[in-house]
Amino acid sequence: MPARDHFHSVMRIGPVQIGTHRDRHGHTKHAAVCTNDRCGWSADYSSQTAAQLAARTHRCTAR
Repeated sequence: MPARDHFHSVMRIGPVQIGTHRDRHGHTKHAAVCTNDRCGWSADYSSQTAAQLAARTHRCTAR
């Protein structure tokens, strides 16, 4: 049975969306994902503050 992705506390900062989820070990993680086409940037962080900082400083290379 495949694992289901459940995101909660989703917020948007510019083109970046941040969502909170639990990884396969049960730890809470915060994913930051750029929603622009052809960007492809995403990262997991252990704190929401770090994910928000990454979202605020992210610069898309796709134009």
